[in-house]
Amino acid sequence: MIAFVVSKRSAKGVMKVMPDDGHSRLYLVMEWVEGRLLRQVLNEQTKFPADRAVRIALRILDALDYIHRHGVVHRDLKPENIMIDAEDRIKLIDFGIAASAGARRLTFTKLSQTLGTPDYISPEQVKGKRGDARSDLYAMGVMLYEMLTGKVPFTGANAFVIMNDRLLNNPVPPREIDPQISPQLQEIIYRALERDPKNRYPNAHQFAWDLEHQDQVMFTERTELRDWRKRRSPWPRRVLFYVMLALIPVAIFGLLLYVARHT
Repeated sequence: MIAFVVSKRSAKGVMKVMPDDGHSRLYLVMEWVEGRLLRQVLNEQTKFPADRAVRIALRILDALDYIHRHGVVHRDLKPENIMIDAEDRIKLIDFGIAASAGARRLTFTKLSQTLGTPDYISPEQVKGKRGDARSDLYAMGVMLYEMLTGKVPFTGANAFVIMNDRLLNNPVPPREIDPQISPQLQEIIYRALERDPKNRYPNAHQFAWDLEHQDQVMFTERTELRDWRKRRSPWPRRVLFYVMLALIPVAIFGLLLYVARHT
């Protein structure tokens, strides 16, 4: 058994310790958080009653409001990065790709390498643009949809299909899955899931205000409610991809022929 003696502590929680073998070591002191990942709870319960889903969403939005007002964007908001305790209190975790609001944009390569699931990525991030606070609100909209219906809005055989789907198509309206979801709550979800960030909630505070005052949420007949069954696919890109793939052997043959004639 090794006995550790603390010799120094920094402001960041990194402590220098001296085991009884005489060699100093560093370790990181972190807060112990009671509870489980929201993902684990969703896997067990599939979906939540509307009042619980709204309660959890409000607490997440409160945390987002705090970090956004301090210039930080999470950029990887999903149930795997939220801890929830027995009283539905939450903690945001894993700020691995969080950055200041003015940080450089994420390239698609960095995005695909960093994020394990495409289900919560905003359309602007799919396009390789820099995510801002409204990207976190989009992810919150996806999670609210999932907590209420037990499903994510966009699905597919692989990450690329899922990300293309959110750029081209509309999700199944929440009330089609569960008619007990109120029209106002459905409208709130659609406002959070707008493809264009300019049409989304501008901040977490206004998102939360609508959830707290659903009786005051005005809604109209959206095209998304009429056209969600129409599915589009990016066939021009697909055709272009296969054409380019077919041209690769031709290009290689042409290069070899050119080298052979000039040697």
